[in-house]
Amino acid sequence: MMATLSNTGKVLSFGELLLRLCPDEAGEWLADNHLPFYVGGAEANVATALALWGVPSAYLTALPDNFLSSQLVAYLQSRKVVTDTILLQGERVGLYYLPKGKDLKNTGVIYDRAGSSFAGLRPGIIDWDKALEGVSWLHLSAICPALNQAVADVCREALQAAKERNVFVSLDLNYRAKLWKYGQEPVEVMPELARYCDLIMGNIWAANKMLGIPLDDTLVEGGEKESLLQQSRLTSEAILERFPRCRTVANTFRFDYEEGIRYYTTLYTQNELEVSPEYRSRQILDKVGSGDCFMAGLIYGFYNRLSPSDTLAFATAAAFKKLFIPSDTTTSTVAEIQQTMSAYAN
Repeated sequence: MMATLSNTGKVLSFGELLLRLCPDEAGEWLADNHLPFYVGGAEANVATALALWGVPSAYLTALPDNFLSSQLVAYLQSRKVVTDTILLQGERVGLYYLPKGKDLKNTGVIYDRAGSSFAGLRPGIIDWDKALEGVSWLHLSAICPALNQAVADVCREALQAAKERNVFVSLDLNYRAKLWKYGQEPVEVMPELARYCDLIMGNIWAANKMLGIPLDDTLVEGGEKESLLQQSRLTSEAILERFPRCRTVANTFRFDYEEGIRYYTTLYTQNELEVSPEYRSRQILDKVGSGDCFMAGLIYGFYNRLSPSDTLAFATAAAFKKLFIPSDTTTSTVAEIQQTMSAYAN
């Protein structure tokens, strides 16, 4: 049975809260004794964006019971995120290191998440009756099941609980090669989770790597646009055929060139492929969190009953604007995003 989308409940984002530490590539942070940091984590980025845009937003994670966690929870609450079901257990907050301006897919990213409170989750620990009370939409990403088998099992537990309660589910196919280190390939784990999802977001390469969806091997990132759009349609149709619960698939295309960056997206639903305007810029500030902002934009649009084309336009503009914000989370308001939409409208 497919979930019926309701805009009367909260959107619950489930994932690991992270701190991003940003050493500069030249090593000047050592001499300056100054190391910038940001609060992040894919699902937390979605939760804070939704709260900023007026969508009732809740966040579920696991944190140690100490003063640092208290400060982090207070930070989320200051961003209007509901934190009532955050679980206190374990000993540490997960970290990752990435220089400013670099992409999380960059080989230089360093994860320090082993042994974190979230990585210590096990099935049966979370009270899903409590966690899903008043929730109409559950969001999670492929980063969580990449940590270890037990957390992957918790993700399945969450999805089963959502299905039993007719909660709409979205999944972001974030692929992080450095995290899949526990003996399982993504394609051995993610299809079992994807079958519970109503909306799946990612890109054509992630769908191939994580769900086993066929991909034309001749296609390269930054290749001919019409061929990529055609593959987006084929990938979307294949996902819908393989996972009957899913009714909507979104794909992003972000390419770096010497002259700057190109960004466009697609949304496949109701047998139609929507294509966003193409955004270009010579310079950006921070690539981290743009995909999360796109996902939040999709949720915002569908939650507010926007049309598929308007939903895609909003999500794409939100993601593009995030490239100019030096943090993991967006600070762009709905009005600012709408101004960007107007500027880039065809």
